[in-house]
Amino acid sequence: MIEFAHKERYGFDDLVEIYRILTSPDGCPWDREQTHESVRMNFIEEVYEAVEAIDTGNSDLLREELGDVLMQVVFHAEMERRAGNFDISNVCDEVCKKLIYRHPHIFGDIKVSGSDEVLSNWEELKRREKGQETYADTLSAVASSLPALMRAEKLQKRAKKCGFDWENVDGAYDKVEEELKEVREATPENVLEEMGDLLFAVVNVSRFLKVNPEEALTFACKKFTKRFDLMEKLAKDAGHNLADLDLDGMDKFWEAAKSVEKANG
Repeated sequence: MIEFAHKERYGFDDLVEIYRILTSPDGCPWDREQTHESVRMNFIEEVYEAVEAIDTGNSDLLREELGDVLMQVVFHAEMERRAGNFDISNVCDEVCKKLIYRHPHIFGDIKVSGSDEVLSNWEELKRREKGQETYADTLSAVASSLPALMRAEKLQKRAKKCGFDWENVDGAYDKVEEELKEVREATPENVLEEMGDLLFAVVNVSRFLKVNPEEALTFACKKFTKRFDLMEKLAKDAGHNLADLDLDGMDKFWEAAKSVEKANG
């Protein structure tokens, strides 16, 4: 049995020690077998679960989910420590230095007029830090692993910094109409590309309207799911199995569900 001091309350150092034990030769077989790649999706899922706790305003759940995110950070750092590359103290050291470097108005003698200038300075310092010499470098640095809508918005924002952008939302609207026409005319060979262009154009409109496209689509998915559930209940109350109805029949109950939603505010 591994020696471990049980406590009434644990801290960050205890979490690090627990993962050193779990991944040790006498530790947990499953934990020892894992790699960065094998738990990559776990990391992503934990972050999304933390985001859901934020979206629902559930403080207790957020505390739990932040713990799960922190657990993933410590787990990955421990894998690197065992490989002889770095440990969690290096991770903490690097992020502290980054925060100090990118906040010269707090830890240095730089004066700023407000949040906009803080963000501008942050981006400039980040470019220097990353050795990004061209605007194309800043686009290439956007992580390809981001959800596509988030990545598209970030790419567009960075392209805007050199003036490559529409003057107003009208140009973005026109581009959506142009891309929609091209999707309608697309062949099976190029429909994937044309759909991508259309979605990219829609993200541009969202950006001009100051609407986060990822949040907008998330809202639409939740609304669709809720309305679909109500549609099915209304059909069942009327003695119908949803799957037995044709599209026109389902559409009548869909419109009825919309009316119920409006009536309920």
